[in-house]
Amino acid sequence: MSLLILHFYIKDSTYDASLFFYLFPLPIIILIILGLSIFLGKRRKYNLLLAGLLLIVWLGSSFRISLPTNIEETDLEIVFWNASRDEGFEEAFKAHGSIPDVLILTESNDDSLDYLKLKYSTFHFYNSSEELQIFSREPIHVSDELNSNFGSTVIPFETYGMNFYAVDMTGSTDVPKDWEFKFFNSIHKRKENTIILGDFNVPCESIFLDELKENYIHFFASKGNGFRETWFWNIPFLSLDQIWVSKDLEIVKSEKIRTSNSDHSMVKTVVRQ
Repeated sequence: MSLLILHFYIKDSTYDASLFFYLFPLPIIILIILGLSIFLGKRRKYNLLLAGLLLIVWLGSSFRISLPTNIEETDLEIVFWNASRDEGFEEAFKAHGSIPDVLILTESNDDSLDYLKLKYSTFHFYNSSEELQIFSREPIHVSDELNSNFGSTVIPFETYGMNFYAVDMTGSTDVPKDWEFKFFNSIHKRKENTIILGDFNVPCESIFLDELKENYIHFFASKGNGFRETWFWNIPFLSLDQIWVSKDLEIVKSEKIRTSNSDHSMVKTVVRQ
């Protein structure tokens, strides 16, 4: 019962609570309840009923089935991937199956950008100082590179006439999320014609995303297919990798791309201005 109170009410409102909130997402709680039912005898049916109800709640919030939509040539294909340090742009192109319009990588040690700039001479690359890299078919205009004291990075940039914020929030358990999201929320973010994407290192249920939810739409909410959780190793535990779209833009299609090259799934959305 305490885990349910934590998940639905307390969430990650305190540092101590957050450690358990991230460790016990709803799928894990369901598995625990099912495991305990083995030892409960006649009371087993109540645990099975509770597990069934929680499964319905989880599927209702996480699982989506969307009808296909025709994609137009002017639509913008945007991809994000936490590459887990060993992968780079060419591996991302292969995992995606093509070269998207805009691609953001975090935790990438791709040191071949000089080679890539020659190979893809008509495209554009940006390499930050903090393992965050940007690719676009159109010129990239970076306005700043914002770094917190504890390893979070936000890079505002423009391409295709749209505003972007590439995000890599620290995943260190030694750093309270409250500190880092004060840094993130202090950044003035445009609320129109804007995409905010990256590894937030908190799931969609986190209280620290409440401000984003007021002005942006989660990419998977209306046009996704399957489970929205992106971590880890293609098992749907936590939705750490996210794309948030301002409400004036139309989300045409969203997808989570499974890959064995990283413990994070690749995420993709197609938007229409």
